[in-house]
Amino acid sequence: MKKKTVHIISHSHWDREWYMAYEEHHMRLVNLVDDLLDLFKEDPEFDSFHLDGQTIILDDYLQVRPERREEVQAAISAGKLKIGPFYILQDDFLISSESNVRNMLVGRKESERWGAPVELGYFPDTFGNMGQTPQIMKAAGLSAAAFGRGVKPIGFDNQVLEQSEEAYSSQFSEMWWEGPDGTKILGILFANWYSNGNEIPAEKTAALDFWNQKLADVEKFASTSHLLMMNGVDHQPVQKDLSKAIRLANELFPDYEFVHSNWPTYLEAVRSDLPENLSTVTGELTSQETDGWYTLANTASSRVYLKQWNTKVERQLENVTEPLASLAYRVTGEYPHDKLTYAWKTLMQNHPHDSICGCSVDEVHREMMTRFEKANEVGKYLADDALFELAKVIDFEGQHPFVVFNTAGHSKTGEAEVEVVLERKLFKEGIPEKLYDELKTQPKSTYKVINREGQEVPAEISEEEVLFDYDLPKDRFRVPYMKRFVKVKLFLNEMSAFSWESFDLVLTDDADSFDNSSVSNNESMISGQTIENESLKLTVNHNGTLSIFDKSLNKVFKDLLVFEDTGDIGNEYIYFQPKNTKPILSTDSPVEFSIITDRAEIAEVQLKQVLMIPESADELLDEEQKKVLEFRYRNAGRSDKLLPLEVTSKITVRKNSKKVDFETSIDNQMKDHRLRVLFPAGLTSENHEADSIYEVVTRPNVMPETWENPTNPQHQQAFVNLHNEEYGLTVGNFGLNEYEITDSANIALTLLRGVGELGDWGYFPTPEAQTLGRHTFNYSLEFHGPAYERYETYQHAYVAQVPFSTVELTNPSAEKTLPSAGKILEIDTDKFAITALKRRESDNGLVLRGYNMSGQSLSLALEEEAKLLNLLEDEIEADSQTQIAAHEIRTLLIKEKNQ
Repeated sequence: MKKKTVHIISHSHWDREWYMAYEEHHMRLVNLVDDLLDLFKEDPEFDSFHLDGQTIILDDYLQVRPERREEVQAAISAGKLKIGPFYILQDDFLISSESNVRNMLVGRKESERWGAPVELGYFPDTFGNMGQTPQIMKAAGLSAAAFGRGVKPIGFDNQVLEQSEEAYSSQFSEMWWEGPDGTKILGILFANWYSNGNEIPAEKTAALDFWNQKLADVEKFASTSHLLMMNGVDHQPVQKDLSKAIRLANELFPDYEFVHSNWPTYLEAVRSDLPENLSTVTGELTSQETDGWYTLANTASSRVYLKQWNTKVERQLENVTEPLASLAYRVTGEYPHDKLTYAWKTLMQNHPHDSICGCSVDEVHREMMTRFEKANEVGKYLADDALFELAKVIDFEGQHPFVVFNTAGHSKTGEAEVEVVLERKLFKEGIPEKLYDELKTQPKSTYKVINREGQEVPAEISEEEVLFDYDLPKDRFRVPYMKRFVKVKLFLNEMSAFSWESFDLVLTDDADSFDNSSVSNNESMISGQTIENESLKLTVNHNGTLSIFDKSLNKVFKDLLVFEDTGDIGNEYIYFQPKNTKPILSTDSPVEFSIITDRAEIAEVQLKQVLMIPESADELLDEEQKKVLEFRYRNAGRSDKLLPLEVTSKITVRKNSKKVDFETSIDNQMKDHRLRVLFPAGLTSENHEADSIYEVVTRPNVMPETWENPTNPQHQQAFVNLHNEEYGLTVGNFGLNEYEITDSANIALTLLRGVGELGDWGYFPTPEAQTLGRHTFNYSLEFHGPAYERYETYQHAYVAQVPFSTVELTNPSAEKTLPSAGKILEIDTDKFAITALKRRESDNGLVLRGYNMSGQSLSLALEEEAKLLNLLEDEIEADSQTQIAAHEIRTLLIKEKNQ
């Protein structure tokens, strides 16, 4: 009989930061790699060590041990250190589509700088796996993925599951994984976890016990004669006597061949021996057929401030800086690849699953905030630099000209803000305080904004102000000055994707100009506590809820905007409501209504409600946490002491928009609780849709019978939607990644969740995870008609996350090479969601990336010629550049006009 081969792969799953601060883990990493380099020299039998699929480990090590760079290179070249293919091990769901791809692009570049990466999508501990993983891996040249979560292993001789349940269970640890577009790759599940071969005994009695159990465990799920044993676990030091332990195993179990192996060898062997009856799992893998407790989806609401900051920086880099820099390249011939890579690497250092998930100790997340700020500052600097170069060459003259850019991938309605300098006085002209006084005493004027045709456009113009400022020229010393300026808010309607428009601030004597804040009755959108535009009529009820009449649907939606507070005695990973407690609802509190803005273009009102919330859990929780009592068995309740939680919400309705925007602010002084906002859909549907990674994913509203968790938290990026064939509603968000579809067909959007411990395998207090202090949350609501109309609301949710960019035109002497208005790119389709517009590093070619949101093929309306690229941005052959298959991710190299 053919021997079974036991492939022992040495590794250490390296959480860069988690239950200790980064530098504590860092120092242990230095020890690990030191030991590896020494062991490679001392033990020629030691095959190799898998460096956890992430190249950042090399950077971290060499930061402390630069003198061992040549040894590291030698180990990689000899195949002793197996590296890549990623930069970090990310959380799939809590970072953007582009962040997932940039992780591969940077990881590939770093790997190839050292040698060659391991050709394996490596997701050992990702908290669920994105449904588009097969397509993403294939498009990056990877045909297999290894993962630890998301699929329920059942064993080949267990009871066969019903067909409806087979999509997320497998009888084997090997399976086919199929994405929504039909792409398939080989999936390797760590059915016995990625530590099933950890600390192999080198002593006979212990080795017999070890292998008798471990071989039975692995054979229960293996589909081939090649058995995978992962020799390592979280932060595990290398096993220095492994060669001895393997020799002993071969002596004790002659029916098996034990080899110190590696991923390339193992994958080749498995592929050659796969049976025909492998299961096929489909789409996203989030442990759908388990009891629902350890899906870890509640990490989407842990330390929500991290998610908000991450969204802010991703939008800055992806949707503002890169498109502006791509346009500026046409002027300067330069693109800041290295600086952008630095910004991306800094941001991605916050993307590992224990980092962005908010499930580490407080020290970790404090350091993350510094990284977010650093990456954001780089992004803003590069965007401002691009705007500066563009401002010099845009052909438009006026009294005080400025330009507005929409760098989003869809047309955008909203407000653009720009500061217009009316006059400067340089410090070299006099004493600063006297210059200030000179400007301050200037007669005040009245202004209006006109477009390129000289027509006045709606704008809100502030009173004149005087303030210090400075310029930092690239070729000389800084230039400080005092400036007299106004702030202009421009109200724009359906500004085209990737476009720019020029405007001018001019003097006027017209008291009835658009900037006049007082409006006549026929210009007002507000009457009493009702806001009305052409599309909808919104009424604020006495209990703070909203009733919205959608005119096109001829339907009233009631009881919208209900705030719900519940206790939470779980941890950073998992929400758990105390037993025998009920939600506290804002409908029990009267509302204080006030008007902020009432113009023909926009209406803004403010609602204030006070909820009386328990100050924390009761005293029993502290004791149960110290006992490391699993959350499900805790009996702590909520405190009897109540504190007031003031919930202030600004509601914005625009003249030409069906979307309603909300901005809710609180000063959270309560602990151990969760705050959500509820939007009842008033419809019946078995499924819903949400924005995921390169996918608008369809998820069931009701989970299978195996699901014991009374809640069903889910991940989202920009929106969640409930609809039937006649109508639906989309709730958008900014950095609010957790939602739930409740039994009553509510869309429940989590605003904040505060807990006091990390959870998992021990007791790690995390007082800052209570998220005390002031918080602001931004989200939106939009109704639509028949199901095919929903894609427009999805695009509105995307572009709402991307601000307009503005710049003054201040260099009249430069050569004008760009018109006063134009587009970076001509593209027109509602179902194609654009995720990137950037320059390719190899040749500065213009790269466009996006995906088909729908389940049907579509034609991409693109005026420019294009070539098809893979996700590594290499050219590939394709039958059509314009036809895009259902759920397809498409990357194009655009042939720019006049080039």
